[in-house]
Amino acid sequence: MNDFAVKVLTAPAGRTYIFSTGQAGYIIKSKCGEILGLDLYLTDCVERVEGHVGYHRLLPKILSPDALEFDVVIASHPHKDHFDDDAIPLLMSNGKTELFASVNCEEDMHRLGLGNERATYVQPGDSYQKGSFSFHFVNCDHGKGAPDAVGVIIAVDGKKIYFAGDTCLRLDRKEEYLSCGQLDVMIAPINGAYGNMNEIECSEMAEALKPRLTIPCHFGMFASHGGDAGKFCNIMKEKHPELPFKLMTQGECVEI
Repeated sequence: MNDFAVKVLTAPAGRTYIFSTGQAGYIIKSKCGEILGLDLYLTDCVERVEGHVGYHRLLPKILSPDALEFDVVIASHPHKDHFDDDAIPLLMSNGKTELFASVNCEEDMHRLGLGNERATYVQPGDSYQKGSFSFHFVNCDHGKGAPDAVGVIIAVDGKKIYFAGDTCLRLDRKEEYLSCGQLDVMIAPINGAYGNMNEIECSEMAEALKPRLTIPCHFGMFASHGGDAGKFCNIMKEKHPELPFKLMTQGECVEI
């Protein structure tokens, strides 16, 4: 077991944590110790599939896919940095983990020989409960490449975490994103490529939703993806100084 897995497992009970695994991947640990994985990219799958130097992994692999027994794994859409072909079978191999994935991930699950066992395919408007976690899936707009991609609002330990998924700026959906109430955390992309919000647009989303904490994601992993954390930082400090944000390094943890 590597150091990062130990860090997750030994984080003291009675508190709620978010850990960054890089790219758009996060782990949420509840007060009672249940563990949820969000869009985990843990292997070199993208480079293997794309075969392009722009998709060479620039951040290290910090977690073996079978190092933790997740209670829940969520995959917002089938792009391989969110639905990791090489990790999903190992993540699901323990006979415990339940997967909630966008409906267009079902074909990949069957291709991997996993079928529908412990897998639920979701679309906007769906809501589920699993242990400490409740999920309400919402619309996102990732374009024609992933038309069924979803975002999700996760409620845990009295906190609400909005994970935007890969999406462009859609301020017209503000009411939907706030349908579960005040957001404690918003996690959203800043890379400005492949239809995603850029640094300015993510700050505009934060201004519209006013989460208690904004965590930008989708930067630093691939040369081809873009995303400037420093630029986002400067925009938030200059234009929205009243809105707290956190730039998380890979492996870092925040208590919420």
